[in-house]
Amino acid sequence: MSQTPTHQNYINGAFIDAVEHLEVHNPANGALLSRVPESRAEDVERAIAAANDAKKAWAALPAVERASYLRKIATRIRDNVPALARMITEEQGKVSGLAEVEVNFTADYLDYMAEWARRIEGEVIESDRPGETILMLRKPLGVVAGILPWNFPFFLIARKMAPALVTGNTIVIKPSEETPNNCFAFARLVEEVGLPKGVFNVVSGAGASVGQALTGSSRVDMISFTGSVATGSRIMANAAGNLTKLNLELGGKAPAIVLGDADLDLAVKAIRASRIINTGQVCNCAERVYVERTVADEFVTRMGKAMAATTFGDPLAQPDVEMGPLINRAGLDKVGRMVKAAVGEGAELITGGAVADLGHGFHYQPTVLAGCRADMGIMRQEIFGPVLPIQVVDSLDEAIVLANDSDYGLTSSVYTRSLANAMRACREIDYGETYINRENFEAMQGYHAGVRKSGIGGADGKHGLYEYTHTQVVYLEA
Repeated sequence: MSQTPTHQNYINGAFIDAVEHLEVHNPANGALLSRVPESRAEDVERAIAAANDAKKAWAALPAVERASYLRKIATRIRDNVPALARMITEEQGKVSGLAEVEVNFTADYLDYMAEWARRIEGEVIESDRPGETILMLRKPLGVVAGILPWNFPFFLIARKMAPALVTGNTIVIKPSEETPNNCFAFARLVEEVGLPKGVFNVVSGAGASVGQALTGSSRVDMISFTGSVATGSRIMANAAGNLTKLNLELGGKAPAIVLGDADLDLAVKAIRASRIINTGQVCNCAERVYVERTVADEFVTRMGKAMAATTFGDPLAQPDVEMGPLINRAGLDKVGRMVKAAVGEGAELITGGAVADLGHGFHYQPTVLAGCRADMGIMRQEIFGPVLPIQVVDSLDEAIVLANDSDYGLTSSVYTRSLANAMRACREIDYGETYINRENFEAMQGYHAGVRKSGIGGADGKHGLYEYTHTQVVYLEA
């Protein structure tokens, strides 16, 4: 029997033993996978100090030299795709194909952000004075704290680290305590490429301790967090004393509008894909459907059959399944409570609606609920599971009003053959992203950002890159 691995924090270019540890388990079968550091406040302070000590020399390097390290890490990732993907599947429950997509996309993202090294731009501003030149420069913030979620744990390292490093910042990463193993594997690759000490650091542990120490530090210049609204609010409160810059992606309740003229084959296929990807544990994927009455019965019937046909189980034991487990018992119980409440409030159960009895793991049946109403919790609260609630509407007007009536505002989608309807929806739907006739999945060159309680700031593309800079205006008379 192989010994359970025990990971170490990565601080100032070295792997450091911890005094206490947390256990990491496979959500599909409960197997113990590893032990990882339950870091103390002094561990976090050591990482922050290392990042501060390294920031001046790192920022002084030409951006193209900083970017060269990102490219080297991307190459090492591509050399290790099968092992990294398996690690993600083991600790997160993601199906193998999607885990491989995540690993390859992470490498592509590092290369993409490296390309910005020669494209970081300031401005020359016209002056009112003769002989004066006004320059607006972009400069690194300093030390970034990157706090990761568990649903796309490997990619989110790069989403926070790559723009931070290419713009001249250093970073301290805290992985989710649910899925830290892949982050320590990433740190091994960072060590292999010879990234200067202190530029990239990893400290693991619970949010209540490690997250608290990171977000309350006066030596952290920016906090980039992806996770729940509740945790984001606590981070804001903890950072308020230092007025630390925040970049927060905090979840969503994405509406999908299916109009009477929609291609139903496309709508069913895309919305189903958006609902079962990562077992519904994706903040930007369709969480509620508003379907026009003229096609509602047909849509519900087709969607019910499509969801019922979804295969699920342990992705390592059954490589061909389309869906794995939920991340933990709390997630499973939450989904069960929400479905039960919806049925109690009058929703019609079309398919699923129960825990899947596979003898192990946190599996829930793919579920469709029809006859839902706007006042139901299932239509207002984030489910984060393979459950699709559907409400019938009589017009695009009604659908837009209901879509916008939400605490969230991350992503949305519309299915229609009418260009006029599509463009009107884009104008009137108040969300950070809108997908027309396609599944919800953003591009790295876009800008992934929400409104309302879905967060502050955004990620990806030029605008995501510039989140990691501040401006300095220079008035030059010569």
